Amino acid sequence: MERRTFLQAGLVTGAATMAMGAGAHADDVALKSEYKLKYAPHFGMFENSAGSDLLDQLRFMADHGFMALEDNPMRSRPVEEQEAIAQEMERLGMEMGVFVAQADFHNVTFASRDPEMRAFLLDEVRDSVEVAKRVNAKWCTVVPGLYDQRLEWDYQNAIVIDNLKYCAEVCEDTGLIMVIEPLNYLVDIPGVFLTKIPQAYMLCRMVDSPCCKILNDLYHQQMSEGNLIPNIDYAWEETPYFQVGDNPGRREPTTGEINYRNIFKHLYEKGYTGVIGMEHGKSQGGVEGEQALIRAYQYCDDF
Repeated sequence: MERRTFLQAGLVTGAATMAMGAGAHADDVALKSEYKLKYAPHFGMFENSAGSDLLDQLRFMADHGFMALEDNPMRSRPVEEQEAIAQEMERLGMEMGVFVAQADFHNVTFASRDPEMRAFLLDEVRDSVEVAKRVNAKWCTVVPGLYDQRLEWDYQNAIVIDNLKYCAEVCEDTGLIMVIEPLNYLVDIPGVFLTKIPQAYMLCRMVDSPCCKILNDLYHQQMSEGNLIPNIDYAWEETPYFQVGDNPGRREPTTGEINYRNIFKHLYEKGYTGVIGMEHGKSQGGVEGEQALIRAYQYCDDF
């Protein structure tokens, strides 16, 4: 079926009404009991359909075949809330994706020679290890901050490698994997140190730890360098985690220029069994926008 025809049809096989707690709505998107890949929504993506309660949102995700969760602000949630989320995810058979361990978009952090900065980064990672234990997380996101405009690039590479090594050592007892994320410097975060997959690959090889790998956010990489599938292949052994969002707009797949159906097929055929984070907004508001998001993933997973 052609992409446009499919999206117009929307995989709507009839109206189904589901009880989903406060704020429940009639659900006219066909349930998909199983995807080929493990897509991970964020809290808030289905709030119009599932209500504001986070556990109700988890149930809605699972009912629609999404068997993983991403939650960037997990570290900032109260311990009781972290534990409740983890317990419900375990009951539902859902897997925890990334949460943010350290990300500073305004300062030089991992490229800093300041001992106090290194101590701060180590404390951030130590706290993240404890959070990961509570929520059964395997991965945490690390953004190495801005580059130092007053220091030669090779010096900065060496400093970042050293700081990542120290942080990786904190993770090694528990096996928590820091996934370092290259970000686009053209629109979203000018001045960021880590921008491309080859650079991240080099850093991981130099750190040489099972606890320091790559988070490949394909939205950012489409903007920074393109060449998405070849870069997936080149950096495969260092990349346990992917995130998606279409470009332009950083909305759900099918709304921009990235052929996510081909990318998902490629990942599946390579044997990828990890989480794919749905790191994007929606092209429409309300329940209709949430249904459109589900239809987009149903389409892209149909290969």
